[in-house]
Amino acid sequence: MRRRDFAFALLLASTVGTLRAQERAKQHRVAIVIPGGQATRIGDPENRFWPAFFEKLSLLGDVEGQNLTIERYSGKGRPEDFADLTRRVVDSNPDLIVAITNQVALAARTATGTIPIVWTGVEPVRAGLARSLAHPGGNITGITIDTGNEIWGKRLQILKEVVPRQPKSHFWACGSCGKAP
Repeated sequence: MRRRDFAFALLLASTVGTLRAQERAKQHRVAIVIPGGQATRIGDPENRFWPAFFEKLSLLGDVEGQNLTIERYSGKGRPEDFADLTRRVVDSNPDLIVAITNQVALAARTATGTIPIVWTGVEPVRAGLARSLAHPGGNITGITIDTGNEIWGKRLQILKEVVPRQPKSHFWACGSCGKAP
């Protein structure tokens, strides 16, 4: 399993685990919304992501069919229907919505401001899912492999902290002659 898949599974499972800790006796309901494909494939052991997610939930004490209900939804590859689909999901009042892709997450966020949404996608700030990486705001959390341009400032800050403080002439010296430009 890839590290990214495991990290996302851990984040999702931890969010559900937090719900479990808040209300031990309650049957939890998680709605998983994928943009396309068959909803019945969510949880398929052949898919490398979902087994890790369900295994982590189990380790946290949440087992589908016992104290956890997983509602599976698919947008069937029709982005124009995502808004209606996510409104139906919100109307079912789950404890948590798992939204796969930016488009599904945006539709879910439009449909609810109170139900927590765990999302995976790219560039959350540019997509309008977060105000900033430092202060995302709202009811969405998640994981991304591409944070967009906002991350470059943070990377530069980290680089400045890692590189020892030296006069510019030493830091920017030519590799072949040793002279500053």
